[in-house]
Amino acid sequence: QVQLVESGGGLVQAGGSLRLSCAASGRSFSSAAMGWFRQGPGKEREFVAAISWSGGVTYYVDSVKGRFTISRDNAKKTVYLQMNSLKPEDTAVYYCAASNQGGAAANKYEYAYWGQGTQVTVSS
Repeated sequence: QVQLVESGGGLVQAGGSLRLSCAASGRSFSSAAMGWFRQGPGKEREFVAAISWSGGVTYYVDSVKGRFTISRDNAKKTVYLQMNSLKPEDTAVYYCAASNQGGAAANKYEYAYWGQGTQVTVSS
């Protein structure tokens, strides 16, 4: 069992940066792939980024490549999403998710545990 709590969301102007954190509790964090997803108003939840259990493999949706970076600290049981050059279309609730396996994946159905989400709003 893994519990996830996101933080770091907020209101930022276009071109600005935010760093999201996801703190995990539970014994299986270090062996679990982690992902970030987002859900904008009236939209389905979509994949943003994923990282393997070791941090050695990462995936990103095309729209955030070069702007967002996912990372993890297994000693702190925390995964991060550094978001730079933010755009109004990045506005969404951002969710952290943990898989039951170690390989990074973009499919939300690969993830068994979810946080409550943190709001990111980018103004133009």
